[in-house]
Amino acid sequence: MDVKIDSSWKNVLKPEFGKPYFLEAVGFLRMEKAACKTIYPPGSLFFNAFNTTPFESVKVVLLGQDPYHGHGQAHGLCFSVPDGIAPPPSLVNIFKELHNDTGVPFPGSGNLTRWAQQGVLLLNSSLTVRANEPMSHAKIGWAQFTDMIITKVSELKENIIFLLWGKFAQEKQALIDETKHLVLKAAHPSPFSANNGFLGCRHFSKTNDYLVKNGIDPIDWSLQ
Repeated sequence: MDVKIDSSWKNVLKPEFGKPYFLEAVGFLRMEKAACKTIYPPGSLFFNAFNTTPFESVKVVLLGQDPYHGHGQAHGLCFSVPDGIAPPPSLVNIFKELHNDTGVPFPGSGNLTRWAQQGVLLLNSSLTVRANEPMSHAKIGWAQFTDMIITKVSELKENIIFLLWGKFAQEKQALIDETKHLVLKAAHPSPFSANNGFLGCRHFSKTNDYLVKNGIDPIDWSLQ
């Protein structure tokens, strides 16, 4: 697998691409392809989060767990779906909280590319999944790779906001230097947990308050 990833990330992550765990992940994906398994997102979008949000542009890291496993949903940005695809329930709750927090109207699309273009790294812990089999690629090596991404962002940058929604994301808190970054935690936006602290968390306004306080342009959360 040729790693088509933005040069800024390639420079930061170069040592990882030759490590055994990464080569094993590549080999696993090749075997899946040879066995005619359907993998989401498409290969050209495995690294969409990094190609849309270069390393030097990162202001916010939003961590998801696993790509959507339904047809046409995943496009390499956590929680996001392409134009024309109905927003899944967790994304609906994200938009509900965004509206209640900031007044931003409910968007007509679940495509979060505009956030990514402004510096919101929409990072799934696993970058691929087998069709209709959630978490099917969770143990092939992606977590080690994406943990290194969180670590590098923490080490090499300052004043980043890390949005950790749900228990899985919050387990990554240990990778973050909280003396120079802001960690915001809430329940996962899933319908099963959103009422346990996600709805009402006001993370969108808190993110912008922190950015402005540190002399950084805020995120325009509207998707219109």
